[in-house]
Amino acid sequence: MSDAAGTRAQPVAGNTPPDFPGKRDEKESRMILVGNPNVGKSVIFGFLTGRYVIVSNYPGTTVTLTRGKARGHHSRMEVVDTPGINSLIPMSEDEQVTRDILLKEPAEAVVQVADAKNLRRALIISTQLAEMGIPFVLDLNMNDEAGSLGVRIRQRELENILGVPVVRTVAVRRKGFDDLRQAVRNQRRSGLTVPYPKPIEDAIREMTPLLPRGHVAARGLAVMFLSGDESLTPWLSERLDRDRWERLQEIRRAAAGRLREPLSNALTRSRMRLVDEVVNRVETRPRHAPGTRAQALGAIAMHPVWGIPILLAVLYAMYWFVGVLGAGTLVDFLETNVFDRYLSPWAMQAADFLFRFPHHHLAEGGVPVPAYVLDAGHLTGWQQAMRFTHDFLVGPYGQITMAVSYAVAIILPVVATFFIAFGLLEDSGYLPRLAVMVNRAFRVIGLNGKAVLPMVLGLGCDTMATLTARIMETRKERILVTLLLALGVPCSAQLGVILGMMRSLSLAATAVWALSVLGTLLVVGWLAARVIPGQTSDFVMELPPIRRPQIGNIVVKTLARIEWYMREAVPLFLLGTLVLFLFDAFHLLGWVERVSAPVVQGILGLPGEASQSFLVGFLRRDYGAAGLYQLARQGMLNPVQLIVSMVTITLFVPCIANFFIIIKERGLRTALLMVAFIVPVAFLVGGVLNLGLHALGVTF
Repeated sequence: MSDAAGTRAQPVAGNTPPDFPGKRDEKESRMILVGNPNVGKSVIFGFLTGRYVIVSNYPGTTVTLTRGKARGHHSRMEVVDTPGINSLIPMSEDEQVTRDILLKEPAEAVVQVADAKNLRRALIISTQLAEMGIPFVLDLNMNDEAGSLGVRIRQRELENILGVPVVRTVAVRRKGFDDLRQAVRNQRRSGLTVPYPKPIEDAIREMTPLLPRGHVAARGLAVMFLSGDESLTPWLSERLDRDRWERLQEIRRAAAGRLREPLSNALTRSRMRLVDEVVNRVETRPRHAPGTRAQALGAIAMHPVWGIPILLAVLYAMYWFVGVLGAGTLVDFLETNVFDRYLSPWAMQAADFLFRFPHHHLAEGGVPVPAYVLDAGHLTGWQQAMRFTHDFLVGPYGQITMAVSYAVAIILPVVATFFIAFGLLEDSGYLPRLAVMVNRAFRVIGLNGKAVLPMVLGLGCDTMATLTARIMETRKERILVTLLLALGVPCSAQLGVILGMMRSLSLAATAVWALSVLGTLLVVGWLAARVIPGQTSDFVMELPPIRRPQIGNIVVKTLARIEWYMREAVPLFLLGTLVLFLFDAFHLLGWVERVSAPVVQGILGLPGEASQSFLVGFLRRDYGAAGLYQLARQGMLNPVQLIVSMVTITLFVPCIANFFIIIKERGLRTALLMVAFIVPVAFLVGGVLNLGLHALGVTF
């Protein structure tokens, strides 16, 4: 270990640490939380900010950041919760965003949150913060869990080695926050230095005068550049002339030529050697760690046999909470008692008063339709403009009667209950264990166990699930997950309607539907994994301990996610309804129905009226299924037609909200290609199923 490892760093001259959580009143200051995944950053963020947070994407990426104002009279400080990372030399988009924030957004306070049970992993980031010359505080969180496992960390000795304040907290119990406040006031730059092989140290010395000056130390920039970090190139190229840039590349090539192993390997090996030395000096672990009931439960949850009953119990509980309570009870209450009884009639009465046009409800579905629609040809230009505005607000595809009702009464209860359920699974530590258990099965379709997380989320809402595809490491995997979600994972609202229809059929009919959908997903996934260019990633999943979720933390995260939904997703519903309104106003919807009717009748063997259900299904999947359900209740669909229609509507294009999210996440071209692929596949599978069932004489 270098001599610097035992030297206590001094406060930075001319850079007085801020009074926690903010001392500078002349302008807004910033605190950045960094750390590994599952170390409790979100809990600490919630304590610092309360519930008033903003969830948004980092510019130019799909990585979500959470920002909020610090509570109390020091409210001019912004707190930024960065994604969980394992290194500041990026290997993923999350790590690049966190590094870029530290590089481009100077902060008055940086808090590294660490899992006290896994000091070795945390110190990798600590050494990189030290190289970057960024003052920080190391917070050893989950101190109670470390103690229960017999892990002891000599806090003062670690503080002397790093040269920065080190504190202990138990965030979920609000313990240690007073010490954290005091530590942030006294944050310092670390004096810890990683000793590298001589060729690398020589290269760092040569690079130092060539690199740009700023709040990040030249040594840290040099190490990033030597490691082959290509994501640093745009930032450096903006600040260096051509001669300096070429000289940096020459130095890197020369250093690589003097080593017997890749530069990145040599850098990592040296860093890990220092980290291991520090851990050996400050940490004591029992030779045989004591087991707990939580650890035993965590092991059982990953067992290939005993884990299955636990999985089925979890899925049933989620189905009841999200599918029955959220998509059933809460949706019925909001749609029937709030919108249909009060809000929609009030809106239509107000529109009548403003535009002087009566309207009534048609018998089917209670959809408001203007009474004057049949004699629109007798209206003057001004009256037609008034009618257009009236329909835009409260017509069949009105912003109030359809878009707002859809976003608030139908989707909000589903996503809210799913956010709660997902938060419980997330904080309990079960989701990573589920990913481990199903990893082998997902390898068949070119994915790893992480893909189960968006797939499970898709059973609540495909729109939300498409966003969580970001957890996949490579672009190929994110596209593949998005495709499978859009193709054949029914949202809870649609699944509820489908299961309701299946009650009138035999168990064999339900099995045919399920096997048809799952078989299509497997075949498409297997083929797409071999067609879509790119690489797949190794399965690396951090396993946090099984723990009891904290209600306060669940509430804060759920409110933050609902705030995101209202701000990001609801405008997409408004836009999608506007598109359908314009189609209807210019008589394009009827044309679409006429064009699709031969396909629906000829290939699927369904009555022509079913084409409208597929069209409406693009706006609302559950409405598409409900339209087919209505046909079945009217005796227009026999059992075979019912199964064919259910398989086809399940595999049909995603709802318009999900389509816009796919555009946002993957781009317009990719979204259009997916739709162009999914529509023929849905009709092809439905057609083959129709022919096969009739050829076999199946009647159910």
